[in-house]
Amino acid sequence: MYYTKCIITSNANMIKYRFLLLIAGLCLVPLLGLSQPQGKLKQAAKPLFHDPVFDGAADPTVIWNKKEKLWFMFYTNRRATAPGQTGVTWVHGTRIGIAESADGGATWKYRDTCDIRYRPDPGYTHWAPEVVEYKGTYHMYLTYVPGTFTNWNYPRWIVHLTSRDLVNWDFQSRLKLASEKCIDACVFRLPDGTWRMYYNNEADGKSMYYADSPDLYNWTDSGRKVVGDQGGEGPNVFSWHGKAWMIVDNWNGLGVYSSEDFINWKRQEKNILQDPGTGPDDGVKGQHAYVAKNGDRAFIFYFTHFAQAKGYQGITDFSRSRRTAIQVAELEYKEGMITCNRNEPVYIRLKKPSGGK
Repeated sequence: MYYTKCIITSNANMIKYRFLLLIAGLCLVPLLGLSQPQGKLKQAAKPLFHDPVFDGAADPTVIWNKKEKLWFMFYTNRRATAPGQTGVTWVHGTRIGIAESADGGATWKYRDTCDIRYRPDPGYTHWAPEVVEYKGTYHMYLTYVPGTFTNWNYPRWIVHLTSRDLVNWDFQSRLKLASEKCIDACVFRLPDGTWRMYYNNEADGKSMYYADSPDLYNWTDSGRKVVGDQGGEGPNVFSWHGKAWMIVDNWNGLGVYSSEDFINWKRQEKNILQDPGTGPDDGVKGQHAYVAKNGDRAFIFYFTHFAQAKGYQGITDFSRSRRTAIQVAELEYKEGMITCNRNEPVYIRLKKPSGGK
């Protein structure tokens, strides 16, 4: 009898002990979550991607491939390691590269170059792809330069292409915009369902202009400058925390603007990605970026001229310092400002969108 009573008491104590351990474990979960990634998040590679052809990946944009169930990254493939280049020919004659990710954007591998069926001139140049999806069709707005040149004094314009598979692209039109030197399209769907394209009008001090479309095919240019307090390029627009935001590459980090109406833009005081990072191939300013929202989080994909970092491997010859890398960092929002700590590890798993980009 005494033996049985001891067993019962012991079992009761063991149950109580396990219960206390369970409560303690539950209390610790939130604390552990402060320092450890949750769910299926994965730490992003640093650097995120190098192009294996010319090591000149720049101007990234990211989109979900619905058919293949992969994330695609499009980028300008500058001919950084091509021999015999003079002037800026290495930034011309470029193709649009594709990298793919099967783990939500944490790691990327080279896929191919796009088959862009608009190449009317010898030595044609493709720059700065912008890609959106609407009702099963992918739309690319691409900067086109009619040749390979040693300087920047030639015309360039934006063309519209469409695709069903994100690899093969058919020409639709050449857009009539504010000048013959328009580059770097960013296409954004407005709250009323129409579409707006922000772009860089180089003929007006590299200011940001816009055009509107009801259907992604027919565009009406506003002829209006909306950002021009500083010269820049590569506008990228997104909505976050109840505002519209525009990121612009000012060649001194990335300028950040906000707007309540998509026309009047206010610049925040401090640029992001202005100070060099400490990670591999990240020791220079960030350039020409794309922001991917993921729930209430936002990730910025940008490129670096990493080989131009001060003292990088003793390189003084610019022909050896043209190489670039793609990086990713997470944006933070606090007290009406966007900041970015590029040195923090990034835990990411982009969710496929319910529709659109």
